[in-house]
Amino acid sequence: MKLFLITARKDSNLSIHTDNPDLTPCFQNTILAWIPSIYLWTALPFYLLYLKHSKRGYIVLSVLSRFKTLFGVLLWCVSWADLFYSFHELLQSRTPPPVYFVTPLIVGITMLLATLLIQYERLRGVQSSGVLIIFWFLSVLCAMGPLRSKIMTTTAQGHVNERFRFATFYIYFALIIIELILSCFKEKPPFFSPVNTDPNPSPELTSGFLSRLTFWWFTSMAILGYKRPLEDKDLWSLNEEDTSKSIVQQLSKEWDKEKAECKQKEDVTYRKKSNHVLNHVGDGPEEAEILIRDKKHNRKPSFLKALLRTFGPYFLIGSFFKLIQDLLSFVNPQLLSVLISFIKNKDAPAWWGFLIAALMFTCAVLQTLILHQHFQYCFVTGLRLRTGITGVIYRKSLVITNSAKRSSAVGEIVNLMSVDAQRFMDLMTFLNMLWSAPLQIFLALYFLWQALGPSVLAGVAVMVLLIPLNSAIAIKTRAFQVEQMRYKDSRIKLMNEILGGIKVLKLYAWEPSFSEKVLEIRRNELRVLKKSAYLNSLSTFAWISAPFLVALTTFAVYVSVDENNILDAEKAFVSLSLFNILKFPLNMLPQVISNIAQTSVSLKRIQQFLSHDELDPNCVETKVIAPGYTICVKNATFSWGKDLKPSLKDINLLVPSGALVAVVGHVGCGKSSLVSALLGEMEKLEGEVAVKGSVAYVPQQAWIQNATLKDNILFGQAPNEQKYQNVLEACALKTDLEVLPGGDQTEIGEKGINLSGGQRQRVSLARAVFSNSDIYLLDDPLSAVDSHVAKHIFDKVIGPDGVLKGKTRILVTHGIGFLPQVDHIIVLVDGKISEMGSYQDLLKQNKAFAEFLRNYALDEGIKEDELTMVEEEEVLLAEDTLSIHTDLADNEPVTNEARKQFLRQLSVISSEGGECPNKMSTKRRVCEKKPAESPLPRKNPNEKLIQAETTETGTVKLTVFWQYMKAVSPVISLAICFLYCCQNAASIGANVWLSDWTNEPVINGTQHNTSMRIGVYAALGLLQGLIVFVSSFTLAMGGINAARTLHTALLENKLRTPQSFYDTTPTGRIINRFSKDIYVIDEVIPPTILMFLGTFFTSLSTMIVIIASTPLFAVVIVPLAILYFFVQRFYVATSRQLKRLESVSRSPIYSHFSETISGASVIRAYRRQKSFVDISDLKVDENQKSYYPGIVSNRWLGIRVEFVGNCIVLFAALFAVIGKNSLNAGLVGLSVSYALQVTLSLNWMVRMTSDLETNIVAVERIKEYSETETEAPWIIEDKSPPEDWPSKGELEFVNYSVRYRKGLDLVLKDLNLQVHGGEKIGIVGRTGAGKSSMTLCLFRILEAAKGEIKIDGVRISEIGLHDLRSRLTIIPQDPVLFSGTLRMNLDPFNKYSDEEIWKALELSHLKRFVSSQPSMLEYECSEGGENLSVGQRQLVCLARALLRKTRILILDEATAAIDLETDDLIQMTIRTQFEDCTVLTIAHRLNTIMDYTRILVLDNGTIAEFDTPANLIASKGIFYSMAKDAGLA
Repeated sequence: MKLFLITARKDSNLSIHTDNPDLTPCFQNTILAWIPSIYLWTALPFYLLYLKHSKRGYIVLSVLSRFKTLFGVLLWCVSWADLFYSFHELLQSRTPPPVYFVTPLIVGITMLLATLLIQYERLRGVQSSGVLIIFWFLSVLCAMGPLRSKIMTTTAQGHVNERFRFATFYIYFALIIIELILSCFKEKPPFFSPVNTDPNPSPELTSGFLSRLTFWWFTSMAILGYKRPLEDKDLWSLNEEDTSKSIVQQLSKEWDKEKAECKQKEDVTYRKKSNHVLNHVGDGPEEAEILIRDKKHNRKPSFLKALLRTFGPYFLIGSFFKLIQDLLSFVNPQLLSVLISFIKNKDAPAWWGFLIAALMFTCAVLQTLILHQHFQYCFVTGLRLRTGITGVIYRKSLVITNSAKRSSAVGEIVNLMSVDAQRFMDLMTFLNMLWSAPLQIFLALYFLWQALGPSVLAGVAVMVLLIPLNSAIAIKTRAFQVEQMRYKDSRIKLMNEILGGIKVLKLYAWEPSFSEKVLEIRRNELRVLKKSAYLNSLSTFAWISAPFLVALTTFAVYVSVDENNILDAEKAFVSLSLFNILKFPLNMLPQVISNIAQTSVSLKRIQQFLSHDELDPNCVETKVIAPGYTICVKNATFSWGKDLKPSLKDINLLVPSGALVAVVGHVGCGKSSLVSALLGEMEKLEGEVAVKGSVAYVPQQAWIQNATLKDNILFGQAPNEQKYQNVLEACALKTDLEVLPGGDQTEIGEKGINLSGGQRQRVSLARAVFSNSDIYLLDDPLSAVDSHVAKHIFDKVIGPDGVLKGKTRILVTHGIGFLPQVDHIIVLVDGKISEMGSYQDLLKQNKAFAEFLRNYALDEGIKEDELTMVEEEEVLLAEDTLSIHTDLADNEPVTNEARKQFLRQLSVISSEGGECPNKMSTKRRVCEKKPAESPLPRKNPNEKLIQAETTETGTVKLTVFWQYMKAVSPVISLAICFLYCCQNAASIGANVWLSDWTNEPVINGTQHNTSMRIGVYAALGLLQGLIVFVSSFTLAMGGINAARTLHTALLENKLRTPQSFYDTTPTGRIINRFSKDIYVIDEVIPPTILMFLGTFFTSLSTMIVIIASTPLFAVVIVPLAILYFFVQRFYVATSRQLKRLESVSRSPIYSHFSETISGASVIRAYRRQKSFVDISDLKVDENQKSYYPGIVSNRWLGIRVEFVGNCIVLFAALFAVIGKNSLNAGLVGLSVSYALQVTLSLNWMVRMTSDLETNIVAVERIKEYSETETEAPWIIEDKSPPEDWPSKGELEFVNYSVRYRKGLDLVLKDLNLQVHGGEKIGIVGRTGAGKSSMTLCLFRILEAAKGEIKIDGVRISEIGLHDLRSRLTIIPQDPVLFSGTLRMNLDPFNKYSDEEIWKALELSHLKRFVSSQPSMLEYECSEGGENLSVGQRQLVCLARALLRKTRILILDEATAAIDLETDDLIQMTIRTQFEDCTVLTIAHRLNTIMDYTRILVLDNGTIAEFDTPANLIASKGIFYSMAKDAGLA
């Protein structure tokens, strides 16, 4: 064998230095023939391993498969025919060379293997095999050479030697070509594969290997997206392995495993510890030491490990691709050097040049394909990471303890989901750079050393010096980012509260104070942004100048060290292209490191959240209990957190099955805590609790989901029409449904915004009743409703004859009237049970409770025996129908058509409300049954309360860019463009100068005037860097300017927007503008513009350079440009729409999440965790469904655009070869090295165009919300009322009418009334009669439709809103507190002294509580005042009123959530403190207004009665019937 190889050594003259090259027979028969076999055998083990794990069912034997197998067997026969022929020769004693035995044997076995593989793949369900396509391709490639040489020798000799081998070879060649073609077709989908019920499966699953390699399967969506804007229904379903279900399951499993491991270790160390302690009883110090030493060992469970185990293996495949791509990227510079030497060598045969050009092209294409495969793996890993992390956090938030929840606000937890999970996603793309960057740097330096020798070290030194600079910048930027995140978090948190309490702000005229707070935070935020802008322009400067400085120092040193070192084209341009390769890793490395730093912070935050204490599921025993009892509590002590003082002490409680137990006590004595304790929501410090049976829970503040009313009541139970109707009847909801525009299909806004307090409470109660549980925990459900409704609900639902009789009921209540009818009463005082027993027992004991009762029972003298008549009952039910706070008081007649229309809208968007699409049909049926209520046609059908968020479609309008430019300032914009032109001119100048320098003639082995050459080169390069610095800084400043202007406009407008806007727009949507969109304008748009301009000008200068050096290139530019343009348009249209769909589908994830967090206790009580987890998963999947095609669209684009780039390389090289006689080496080097760079900038240019178009939408969205209509001006200079106005407090309504919004009915119709100064007026009426509307009118929250209101003779419509609102005092219905100090909550403008504030607190009975707090007035209220009880919050509102103390006081159902004593206190305070003021009270409890001067009875928006209480009772009208129900008449 060896001998054979030596004799037939490659004859270089035969192969290379000829115009008609050929390969030696030996090379053809050995190396070439073996390449495919070597490849297949190497790939085999890995591939078999993969096939073993992939289960897809098998594919039925098809014609295609039969043919493939047949040809495979034929190939094997043909190869072995050669082998037998060789044996035949041996027998005939012509000894053939050994290679004629070895090669056919190897090839034959390989062909057999390939044939078997075809069948094995079929059984494994592989539809298109990449391994085999590559194998057949290699075989064909390797057979081309022998084919050509056989043809050439035959034509030269004129006859065929070895006929037999000649024939077999031709047959072999034909067969492998057929195999290659056949293998490109894909098989049918596998049989027995899990049934795919997807309506719209992703074509990726069934696409062939080539289609996957080039992402051809995505083309259908790209074309569709170009034809029309994509919609939800066009999106493909996610692949099974990308869905939340499978990912979160895996991740949770790994995380639990990790936690379990740590727990084991901890237990071990703990055991050790206890032994030590036993051994050393007396030795104090030593014992302590041992304990400390042990503490260090127990490590926390690491979330990172769980992530690595779950996502690592998949990610590694991507890393493998990256490795190949890195190696390939160094081939082209080598080819460039060969090309340049070919151009220099004028005698070289032309085919060399063509071969080099072809190789360059092939190499570039391969690089492209592999790189995008790598990216695909990285991005999909990122996508899965986000899904996994989101899912795990969601699941955790359902089991986390209340104290842990309190330590992080809702906003922060949502941030974990949005920001921190996003960070992981962003890191994935570049994580491989951690090992790839050093590898690339090492290889580049190795090749550079070969070209330039030791002078490379000078360049490297510059790079190394730049690294600390870059990393210093990165670290500093990181610090700024953390600081900025902090400001951003607090700004969003504040905005969240402002928007939540916007109504209160308006009523108190507090907007300026809060606006100032937001702007203060914003100023700090922008200050930090500005600092990081300085740093960023520095780093841009470093990034642009680095490769140049490196090249400059290297060349300068190289030329100066030795006279004989000549800088020729080959050296210069090969080094330049290597330096360009170096640029990327050097820059990415610090960035990746800083990214990792950021992500590690996120990881810590997530890990901390995931390691929070969970509620102990066994805290409440559910199995064992004393017989006959359903609730049993023994010596139990509870607190809200392990480290907080107990809120309930020594509780002993036995509740027999079916009993009705009332819990009474003062505000803040622990009534709600007791209910929470029974639910297992509190930390049990000692004792035992047992609750047997299913639980239904009605919280004090009703938790309503953003779904239809019916879904809120069903709460995931199976619908049962009969039962459902009974529940509605019992909970007095029937009448409400008649008024709601869509009946029970009405969409309820977030937090039940479009229902009144009473309706919310009743829906919450209805949900409990419908659930048909064994135990009912009712936390004060009767306080939010009117007294007669409360009576109705008690009789019909809770009481001894209610729907729930026979169930165990625990009722927290303030209504004394119901106490005689309950079985047991528990009296709580300061967290202890002071007495318990039946009503009679407690009266006999004559303790605190009896005293308390005597005072109140007199007022309420309830007559149990009095049966109300049926007709009256009907009237009663018409009460609380629809809160006036709804903008939905849409009682106008609706045609059937309109109703259908409305329901249709609902069902289309129902997926948003988290319901399954299949409910649509039932909805349709519901509405078809309803008879037409009246044939009046209406212009606009009932609209859905919360409109679906609109997504812009189509191209972004140029006006938006113009708006942004205006915000930046047009002059600056022009300046930036001009600077960019200069920068590129300088850059081209430097490179042209270099090419000129390399062409300088060599005299006596040296070049002349090198110093002048170096000088000019340096000057041009540095000039370029400087211009970059200036332009990027200008751009950043412009961006910050724009950000400031846009945010201020948005904030200003939002604080001046009328209330109706907030009733119809979910807070999340507005918050989204303030967080996501402002973030985009702050931090995304400026860098995107920077990149866009950079890449645009780079691509432009490349074209200029190539055309200048090889003018022929101009011919190709047009077709390439057209191709590029098409790809770009297809991509931009599709990707922009995908991004929009993605951002729209993203907010439901977060709003559902924050809804879940706020309703966690309800969800747990009803044991609905699983279905909520499913809803969340569904929402995440919906979001990823639009994100995944987004990733793929980038890959699809990349491959196509880079193909255009690769063509540019090909043509630049080809034209250089064609025009080689007229070109010098320097120019060729210049043009080809420019062409090699262009791919990247072309790709980025499209990406940036798209990003810019996507992100500039933020400007549009912010503009849209900063131009909504505003309310009247706050202050009208020349119309401001006198200082002491209103001095008398007279009110007059003249022909006053008002409606909620345009197109709705009037809520108040032609009111005429006069109130004298100092009168006390009670306002009563069924709900929906317009009581609260009156207060809203006084404050001009609602503007008059006609007529006017005068206060002290001043028309309120003529003065500024703040002048009006600051002179009226209101105690609103829902007590809203803001997070901040108590003092800030009372006096945000710092107008009052401490004495005045303390005085107000004393009068509002909060002094004792506040002075007992360590921080007194600086007591921190948490978000929404969560750390005060509802009653205390109400008292804070009273204190606000006392501080402001104006002549007119409005009280709106303020007494609802308070126990009677507190109620009395408030009433007394109001009577004494406001005795000379005009007081308007909207009353629920008639006994509070019986001594008022006059009472106004509203009915359906008109005045029904208006007189003194005595006269009204005498006249036996509406008021009389109400008083009678309340037992007062």
